[in-house]
Formats: sequence, structure tokens, C-alpha cells
Amino acid sequence: MKIKMIILALVVFLGGAVVASAQSPHMGTWKLNEAKSKFPKGATKNHTVTYEAAGDQTKVTVDGTAADGSVIHSEWTGKFDGKPYALTGDPAGDMRSYRVVNRRTLSLRSTRDGKLTTTATITVSPNGKTRTVTARSRNAKGQWTTSSAFYDKQ
Repeated sequence: MKIKMIILALVVFLGGAVVASAQSPHMGTWKLNEAKSKFPKGATKNHTVTYEAAGDQTKVTVDGTAADGSVIHSEWTGKFDGKPYALTGDPAGDMRSYRVVNRRTLSLRSTRDGKLTTTATITVSPNGKTRTVTARSRNAKGQWTTSSAFYDKQ
């Protein structure tokens, strides 16, 4: 009886370890589906977003275009722990934090010089093939605008 209990405990433990180590559904490369997305006039469009492991952290790389058509490239490396980490290359922010809401949903906050510039909710579909980013951002006039961006997994 003891051996059966030990084996059962071992199976449960190993099964839990496999589930816990499963890769986040956010990881990978995501391409903007512009036809489904809605942006306010003059908004920056992030055409490609990549999440990849960087040691015990996550690196997020964004490539897109600004309202004037210029190319943008930003990078953030940190943990999804709600704490701000440095953001480079984003004209709207110098710090960003991500917080896990649930397995498929992240909450994002960007700031510039300590002032909030962007909040967003990022949700990956149950099948893992699409993601939606609903964001509120300050425009050049300081007004809050809302956008909905849809991405397909590459």
C-alpha cells in the first residue's frame, strides 16, 4: 500500500511539474492583422511583436510604424510581476510593467518620466492562434485614445 501511495504521489508531483513548466501562450511571434484592428488616427501600429525567454525573464521586441510612417523598434526585458522594467525605443514610454491576470491574459502599463502613458490588456485565444490587445494611450495632445489590435501567431 505504501508503494502505491508513493508512486501516486510521484505521478501527481511530476504531472504538476510538467504543467507548471509549460510555455506561456504569449511566447512566440505575433503579426498584426490590420483588417481586424481598429486604431485612432495618428496611432502607432505594432506590426510584429515577439515574446522570447531571456534567462529567467522575458524579452518583448516590437517592430512597427509611427504615425508619420517612420520605423519603430522597441525592446523590453523583465518579468511579468507588475514591476516596471526599462523600455527602449518606444517614443511613448521609458518603463513598462506586465502583470499576469490569468494564463492567457496580461495587463500592461507604460510610463514616461513617471507619468502613465499606456494601459493595455493582452489576451491570447483559447486555441493559442490569435491575440487581442485593447489599449488606452495618450496621444500627442495628451488625450486618451483607445485601440484594438488583433494578431495572428506566426
